[in-house]
Amino acid sequence: MKSKSLVSIDQCSKEDILRILENAAKFEANPNRKLLEGKVAATLFFEPSTRTRLSFETAINRLDGRVIGFTDASTTSSSKGETLKDTILMVSNYADLIIMRHHLEGAARYASEVTNIPVINAGDGANQHPSQTLLDLYSIQKTQGTLDNLTITLVGDLKYGRTVHSLIVGMSHFNPTFNFVAPNELKMPDEQKHFCDKHGIRYHEYTEFDESIIDETDILYMTRVQRERFTDMEEYERVKNVYILKNDMLKNSKDNLKILHPLPRVNEIAYDVDDNPKAYYFQQARNGVFTREAIICDVLNIPVN
Repeated sequence: MKSKSLVSIDQCSKEDILRILENAAKFEANPNRKLLEGKVAATLFFEPSTRTRLSFETAINRLDGRVIGFTDASTTSSSKGETLKDTILMVSNYADLIIMRHHLEGAARYASEVTNIPVINAGDGANQHPSQTLLDLYSIQKTQGTLDNLTITLVGDLKYGRTVHSLIVGMSHFNPTFNFVAPNELKMPDEQKHFCDKHGIRYHEYTEFDESIIDETDILYMTRVQRERFTDMEEYERVKNVYILKNDMLKNSKDNLKILHPLPRVNEIAYDVDDNPKAYYFQQARNGVFTREAIICDVLNIPVN
């Protein structure tokens, strides 16, 4: 990595990614280790989270570290007007590592610039979610046996979805083909399409979600339409249920197809899909613990054997 913090997936070279995924596999085989003994990690969640926060905290506990932090910014001094800079500098007195989620794009990068301890970005607005990307890559590699030459279909909120933006960057080392499926209101931003053009990544855009697209897909990545990103609730109501994956849509899909979702889901995956062996989203969430163990050790320069 170019720095000891992880604020964006584009910090990671192909070699960085493969090393972290290799270490994640080691942690899956043996998750309980005393590698963080005597270390304190601060989890600063200015925005709600379930999976990301709990999996980071589980990772720290399994590594025998200690956790401090908050899950509701309204209970902290930021509600009194304390600046983000002052909060970060204050917490840096108490911890060896900061794991932060914030609603403002660029907040994690700013935090990493004002403190001398490592910062891991656990999501900043609609911008980046690098630890989610690495656990997604681990899930893809684990289920497909490779990261190379795969067709990946991204469905739903491609405008605000930080997980899909980060995944494009993470997969750019492995010659993917992307299908972008979204309504016009939520289509993939030009910034991500320009990135694909610059790096020679093939992509196709669709507004209809049908079986012909699913049947050519290796990884089907469903996303939630995120109500919290909308300022116009009428627009949200128009698009919230535009794509729903149902079990009968998978009948002619490839044997190796796996369905991923960063969760939480609302209506975009019907419950009858859960029992299909191609559904992998709950296992994907479990993989987050092992991947985040690997990330924490990487930014703290702790070797994994």
